[in-house]
Amino acid sequence: MTGLDWVVIGLYFAILGAIAIWVISKKQKDSEDYFLAGRNVGWFIVGASIFASNIGSEHLVGLAGAGAESGMPMAHYELHAWIVLLLGWVFLPFYSRAGVFTMPEFLEKRYNERARRFLSVISLVGYILTKVSVSIYAGGIVFEALLGIDFWTGAVATLLITGLYTVIGGMRAVIYTEALQTLILIGGALAVTLIGLNHEAIGGWAGLKEIVGSEHFNMWKPMDHPQYPWTGMVFGGAIVGIWYWCTDQYIVQRVLTAKNLKEGRRGAIWGGFLKILPVFLFLVPGMVAFALSKQGVLTYDTPNAVLPVMVKTLLPDGIRGLVAAGLLAALMSSLASVFNSCSTLFTIDIYKKLRPLASEKKLVSTGRIATAIIVVLGFAWIPVMKNAPGTLYDYLQSVQSYIAPPITVIFLLGIFYKRLNAKGAMATLYVGLVIGLFRLTLDTIKTFNEGTEFTGILGSISAIPFSHFAILIFVVCVIVLVGVSLMTEKPMESKLSGLTFGTLTPEHKAESRKNYNWADILASAFIIIVIIGILIYFTG
Repeated sequence: MTGLDWVVIGLYFAILGAIAIWVISKKQKDSEDYFLAGRNVGWFIVGASIFASNIGSEHLVGLAGAGAESGMPMAHYELHAWIVLLLGWVFLPFYSRAGVFTMPEFLEKRYNERARRFLSVISLVGYILTKVSVSIYAGGIVFEALLGIDFWTGAVATLLITGLYTVIGGMRAVIYTEALQTLILIGGALAVTLIGLNHEAIGGWAGLKEIVGSEHFNMWKPMDHPQYPWTGMVFGGAIVGIWYWCTDQYIVQRVLTAKNLKEGRRGAIWGGFLKILPVFLFLVPGMVAFALSKQGVLTYDTPNAVLPVMVKTLLPDGIRGLVAAGLLAALMSSLASVFNSCSTLFTIDIYKKLRPLASEKKLVSTGRIATAIIVVLGFAWIPVMKNAPGTLYDYLQSVQSYIAPPITVIFLLGIFYKRLNAKGAMATLYVGLVIGLFRLTLDTIKTFNEGTEFTGILGSISAIPFSHFAILIFVVCVIVLVGVSLMTEKPMESKLSGLTFGTLTPEHKAESRKNYNWADILASAFIIIVIIGILIYFTG
């Protein structure tokens, strides 16, 4: 890093600090103001926040590494823009009518209080195993590889810098700083892609295809592929995607900040368009790094170090600083988002239920304390991730594949089928949790004991690709939810008014139709066409 690079990075932090100070100066009137930015955010900021929250450390460190190691299969997960559209068109109207702060709160309205409590706890555990620990871990990698700072020092620095403005400023500080971070992130990643592709050792897109070979360019692996079978990537990936984009507090909280349903839906459409970009901003640079390593231009110790090494080695002064700022921006935005989501879940769904008379000031301070505890637990999980085989992105998707299916089932089927009841939902959550934790335990044992291989039925279970295992859990959970619900009493239909398609009134339908126009439909159709085009192009 040169002096000019540090000037650029310093300028980034100065602008970020100015935005954070401006936001913090706006006093939070109550918990809605702190956790949902007063529900007064426009569509552009909502969409940018969705993108910045999603494009975090797993993309900077993990997705580029996946591109270098295996090519394009993981692009299936990055083409989930169509699922972001589902959030805006299908799920958001129900959340909006329910007037909820959190996703567990919606489950309480749809099923019962036990479902709310269960999802709150599982979500917090999931954030520890994935989002918090992944973000801190990746922050350490970026600081070490790019800035030459010790791993743990970098991890702590990422945590402290982000935590400062998140804890004080709440959701408004998170969502407005993410708008800036989105612009810097896209500009920085685009610079890496273009400079890498135009390197003399590659010679553009055609040269890249020739060097890496058709196997790296092929998204569609055989059904018996040990890691990325196309059936698992498409169907298992969709199960995880619906959980992540349509039911996870981490993402949905962004659209809940919108001024109204129309702004929230348009924010989801804008976020869906931005979601297509990672295929070219992170996977392609990973393949560029693989090509440069084959040409002897670039060397990296592990796939997780690919993007920081590219930035450090290939980019000119100033541009290197811009991209470094982009990397730091993505790390900070994802970490800030999870901080705020954790504090919201704990405060609204757990603490407020135990202390219903707590003051607004007490709710905000409780959220800040909860965030600190979550961070400590996330730190404790980092050694597991450091030992995990494969790339950071593989780790993330595998853990999510074990957590997501039961939650996807009770939300997705819950809004389509009014006959499903609380007993079926709870049975589904418990069964799904047991199966998922069992598989995660097997994976963790293998992680900590290098060379360990299970035999017999345990060997068969551990050998199932994580994406196929997600489908297995999903099918079991559908059977449990429908079976238990049909064998027990019907839910009261009056309690479900507006929460399922079968209970929508003419007034509900008329209100929904007022909140979109042809421009929204055409924008959504354009995104679908682009996704189909990419799926066709990357066939090897």
